[in-house]
Amino acid sequence: MFNNFSGSGFNRSPKILAKPVALWLTVILIIAGFGLGLKTAELNHAGNLEKTIIKGVDANTTTTAGALENQTDVIAEVPDYLKKDVDFKLFWQVWDLVQSQYYVKNIADTQLFYGSLAGIVASLADPYSVFLTPQNSEQFQEDLKGNFEGIGAEIAVKNDQLIVVAPLPDTPAMAAGLRPKDWIMKINGTSTAGLRSDQAVNLIRGKRGTEVILTIYREGFSEAKDFKIIRDTITVKSLTWEYKGYILYLKTRQFNDDTLPLFDQAIDEMLAKKNISGIILDLRSNPGGYLDSAIELAGDWVDGQTVVVEKLRDGSEVQHQASRPARLANYKTVVLVDAGSASASEIVAGALQDYGLATIVGSKTFGKGSVQELTDLPDGSSVKLTIAKWFTPKGRSIDEQGIEPDIKIEMTDEDYNQGRDPQLDKALELLK
Repeated sequence: MFNNFSGSGFNRSPKILAKPVALWLTVILIIAGFGLGLKTAELNHAGNLEKTIIKGVDANTTTTAGALENQTDVIAEVPDYLKKDVDFKLFWQVWDLVQSQYYVKNIADTQLFYGSLAGIVASLADPYSVFLTPQNSEQFQEDLKGNFEGIGAEIAVKNDQLIVVAPLPDTPAMAAGLRPKDWIMKINGTSTAGLRSDQAVNLIRGKRGTEVILTIYREGFSEAKDFKIIRDTITVKSLTWEYKGYILYLKTRQFNDDTLPLFDQAIDEMLAKKNISGIILDLRSNPGGYLDSAIELAGDWVDGQTVVVEKLRDGSEVQHQASRPARLANYKTVVLVDAGSASASEIVAGALQDYGLATIVGSKTFGKGSVQELTDLPDGSSVKLTIAKWFTPKGRSIDEQGIEPDIKIEMTDEDYNQGRDPQLDKALELLK
């Protein structure tokens, strides 16, 4: 089964997804060629492992595998050690050394095996590509359904730092005061340096009623501070709405299975009223979701035009167009965004901005513009790999760039503390 993701990524019902839950393991460099090596070992299983040579990279080539130095999409000179042929027996030598000399005895072979698979993907140094063990894969699928136990925050690794992408509304993370762009320095006193986000997720999640302590650094802090958070059952209703006078206010938390039905319910109700003068689409702290949901939602404004462009590894492009009628194209619209708006949220905001169909208000978005494809494996594990990148209809890159608002308004500490929302206030002002 294959699922594509547009976000910390999310699923496009059986095609694409977008949830910034970046995820991976520390078995890295010498396992970089393990994918080819494992297949070769299987083919030569009948005692011919001495012939299992992994060919090095041609000395005259360059490579974008500068990911080994945490570079992406940058042509780099191939390190000398990657130019040399490698005997796959080296893998088994390391395996035996761990089993015979590591301080902790009786390490399960299956633990080493799954760690090796995780190491293959980790060697890409891509925060959104990850190998998921059967347990983590099951948790990931549950997360997409919007029900899990934890603190209710999307996290990711960005610039080698574990950060909060977005605390979800009405969750322990939000109640504790976590905010987008918070640096998570420690989890229960353990440093997050070098930690993959899937490892961090496992440390942060836990049974309802239990406590986790996150040591947070935030711009403006003189030093890192401890945030004590009591875990709870997290149930995310992806979209809610209310009326602010003659303005429809739509709050989207994620793009999940229930997003379009809820959106349609809200729009049908609004159209029946016949007296609504404007719409506020609040995408703040929305980490993404199913691409199809995002495309179709945007289609209520875009009128069958391209919502997002997907650029593949071979240079080809796929134009993703909405298929629904543009019921909202004539309604004055403001879209609210912040640093927690990622992936599918950025796709919607970028499309409406490109076509001049909405005014974007708030702060610069997260910058999650890569596509992940999820492949389910026979044992219940799965691999999520970056296979493409997103661009707005006018060709603007979303990845690492984010969407710049038309009207930039930052939320200050004082705004948060006093319960003020100058971004929403500005949206209401624009729609008067």
